[in-house]
Amino acid sequence: MMPYSKNLKLTAESGGDARLPFLYLALPVMDEPDFLLRVLHCISTQSYLRFKLYVCVNQPESWWHDPVKINSCRNNEASLRLLKAFKGFDIGIIDRSSKGQGWTGKRHGVGYARKTVMDQINAVASSDDIIVSIDADSVFTNNYLKSVALNFRDHPGSAALSVPYFHKTPTDDRAGRAMLRYEIYMRHYFLNLHRIGSPYAFTALGSAMALPVRAYRAIGGMTPKLSGEDFYFLQKLRKYGQILLWNDEIVFPQARFSDRVFFGTGPAMIRGDAGDWSGYPVYSVSFFDEILETYRLLPQLYLRPLDTKVIRFLSLVFREEDPFEPLRTNHTSLERFTRAFHEKFDGLRILQYLKTAGEMHPANDEQNLWEFLNRFYTSTELKKLHIDPESFSFTSSPVEELEKIRMFLFQKEQEVRLNS
Repeated sequence: MMPYSKNLKLTAESGGDARLPFLYLALPVMDEPDFLLRVLHCISTQSYLRFKLYVCVNQPESWWHDPVKINSCRNNEASLRLLKAFKGFDIGIIDRSSKGQGWTGKRHGVGYARKTVMDQINAVASSDDIIVSIDADSVFTNNYLKSVALNFRDHPGSAALSVPYFHKTPTDDRAGRAMLRYEIYMRHYFLNLHRIGSPYAFTALGSAMALPVRAYRAIGGMTPKLSGEDFYFLQKLRKYGQILLWNDEIVFPQARFSDRVFFGTGPAMIRGDAGDWSGYPVYSVSFFDEILETYRLLPQLYLRPLDTKVIRFLSLVFREEDPFEPLRTNHTSLERFTRAFHEKFDGLRILQYLKTAGEMHPANDEQNLWEFLNRFYTSTELKKLHIDPESFSFTSSPVEELEKIRMFLFQKEQEVRLNS
């Protein structure tokens, strides 16, 4: 699975080496006692012992009065019992699910749960400690925590780590097809952002990220969202500092049909299985090239207004004839102007631009994928896939063909991450 390594020194002594950072594991849990048991076992087998787990079991208070949700309430009760009885290692339990303790009003969801648990960690941790964000439905090898600790030891100035990931393919054919289509979208998106030099070339997965407590404090903590909080969180961290893309161990998220959140793998799989991939299209490489065009013009843009498709889009978004005039006025060097440009045209604006371009110039996802593959990889590499581009279809081609493309993109992404 992992043919690459930066050879972090995973020594036996490092499990108790006080020079390595202490890790706080942040875990939101909702309606998943079976997955919780599995991840607790995964944590209990870690070779690195300098950690503490904090868990926020959460749900809206209204679920207790909803017959449709009462089983989820019982599952959360089971999770709390499991956590309280567990003896393997120290666990800090935050109960936001018992009667009278659940979320009220609009303040609910995984974003609030993740913020709640990270805020609790922030209250007790030292600035050099590390927050490791995990999910109950994800697993990792027994050297995972050690690899994260060593990574931050070797890169002490980093603002965060976006951990490489790999969804295990479900045995169910429908779920497998939907998961592979979604992961191909994510890897295509990452690789294109990286090739144009975007500062936001990272994948935001709540189950696969870590950061120093000092960075959490510097950005004012996590901004809660009903979901998609990991995307906004890593974007804030990237504006603060550099994000590591490589780690010697990876995370294996569970791919399943799930509507517990509004965005992410589960909802994408549900909509995709129903034939709706409009929220996760494989964008044309030409749209990324249009962003690259503006990136390359930054030295000129620093001196005077310019006209590109991206600048026209941003003028409409910000309702400013020249959205970069204030940046020219306030920043006296190209370096500072460039940083301010990327803070204004950030990951969210990039996604909005791509979606707008896609709506204005709709295209076939399969054609866009093969345009990307043919342009940036050799014919020799692509022939090894043994896939006919003319007949390939996300909906009707064998799942094995989607798996081959996912593996190809995974390998290419790993090469990029390793050399970052």
